[in-house]
Amino acid sequence: MRFVQDIPHTSFRIGLYAWNGKYIVKIEAGPYEQTYKISEIDLIDPESVPTMLDETFLNRVARRFQEMDTDWQDTGERNEVF
Repeated sequence: MRFVQDIPHTSFRIGLYAWNGKYIVKIEAGPYEQTYKISEIDLIDPESVPTMLDETFLNRVARRFQEMDTDWQDTGERNEVF
């Protein structure tokens, strides 16, 4: 996987990578990660990726991170791990 660029954000670590005919947007928050794969033929210019990560999209990403954390905490409690 080849690193293309970091995309600055105040709450998340966002990286753009190229691999196997795809661009990969990797968004990290704490111990959680979301990955989005985009075919190179569907994206004319990788420089357009930061503009695709608009406020609406990133708000949904934040909600998913919250859901991921809730799911993880719930399973830990059900299985008496935490």
